[in-house]
Amino acid sequence: MANLSLPGNPRYQPKDLQSVFGYDNLFRAIAEVEIATLKTLADIGIIPEANIGSLTPAVEQELLAISTSEVDDVERTVTKHDIRAWIRIAQSKVDPGLRRWIHVPLTSYDALDTARALQFVRGHEVVKRLTDKVIGHFVEQVDLFAQHAQIGRTHGQHALPITVGFWLATILSRILANIQSANSAADKLVGKISGAVGVYNAQVGLGIAARCGDKTFEARVLEKLGLKPAPISTQILSPEPLADYLFACVKLSAAFGQFGRDGRHLMRTEIAELGEPFEKGQVGSSTMAHKRNPINFENLEGTWIKNQVEFGKVLATMISEHQRDLVGSPIARDFPTIVVNLVNQLNTLLREVGGKPFISRISVDEASLKRNFAAQGDAILAEPIYIALQMAGYERDAHELVNHVAMPRSGQGGVSLLEATQWALAQQSADQVWSKIPAETISMLGKPETYTGAAAAKAREIAASAEAYLKGG
Repeated sequence: MANLSLPGNPRYQPKDLQSVFGYDNLFRAIAEVEIATLKTLADIGIIPEANIGSLTPAVEQELLAISTSEVDDVERTVTKHDIRAWIRIAQSKVDPGLRRWIHVPLTSYDALDTARALQFVRGHEVVKRLTDKVIGHFVEQVDLFAQHAQIGRTHGQHALPITVGFWLATILSRILANIQSANSAADKLVGKISGAVGVYNAQVGLGIAARCGDKTFEARVLEKLGLKPAPISTQILSPEPLADYLFACVKLSAAFGQFGRDGRHLMRTEIAELGEPFEKGQVGSSTMAHKRNPINFENLEGTWIKNQVEFGKVLATMISEHQRDLVGSPIARDFPTIVVNLVNQLNTLLREVGGKPFISRISVDEASLKRNFAAQGDAILAEPIYIALQMAGYERDAHELVNHVAMPRSGQGGVSLLEATQWALAQQSADQVWSKIPAETISMLGKPETYTGAAAAKAREIAASAEAYLKGG
């Protein structure tokens, strides 16, 4: 039975990635590089037609099916080298006339680094497909709640009015920017067929390059794999292209972590503006039967923290000794964990019950929204009050007036901030300033829920951008 375990916690194993990063599939991409190399050697007339003819589709499938477990066994008992172990197994599966050509003129990391690029390109196909689905559902939620007034919060304190749709749009905008960054970085992943120190020694010195015409041997091999060659390499690829891709994945993971943090705080008992779906048979606590914990929001944030730590491994491999060393090799094997964690976040958001994904089953409590919005009365309009005064000709510091004179009086005996401000002006014999404030502004100051600025419009603008992206615009 194949071992399809993925890097990272064995409890979280998204099946979408098993064909790419499942343990026994890890050498499949290496086989693809080796097969492309054999075919290119044949294309330029180095491998005789009689020999390459034995590389039938059936034989190719046998090479592609060589499992990591098989390689492990030969490596541990015979070669003490993973690629030479794969070569030994591969040679046992091909015609004798083809055996001598396997791995010519490659070095291990021609195969390994190029295969790794292929794996992340294919892993990104999963990331993009799932992220695009999440974006579609976010667009629906942004449009649905674009005008639902909500109190904005900064520093954990009530700030100014926004809308629920605007909050969701701030998350959506980050998701959109980061998936586009990941798409671009995935397109820039490159391969290498440049030999043991990167200068094509065997290709040049043994006449292989001379047979290739206006397209290099490296370019010919990589073209068969859908990759472009790195501008220059050593025994290994420069770390930046893969680091750029993984950083884009980490940023995308952070956007979901932000959604998780916001969501779990909005679910707090004393806030209760948001609710996760609570399914039949679900348990919130092993002892407190009344609990409804924000488990999905917590997992979204917690998984981002895991990815934050994982990216430290990527940074640790940004340098290598001279043309390469093996220090970074075991570390790089953990890189797919970032993609695995990201896909787990995506699957959390997309997990369906009754045909609806989690993101669409989150409830918004209208009563809690209104209760929290009204908690401080019109005190949340301190900003427009002071600015209106300043614009109407108040000659002193209106912020000081509202902050230190009106605010202490408001709330006493049911006094509103508007009333307290008018009282404060009277104390300074500046009543006439109030009369200079436009009528529409006075009307707005009496309805805090209307002071949402461009929240709804901005939310719809981001939703429209996301729709254009999904349509390929």
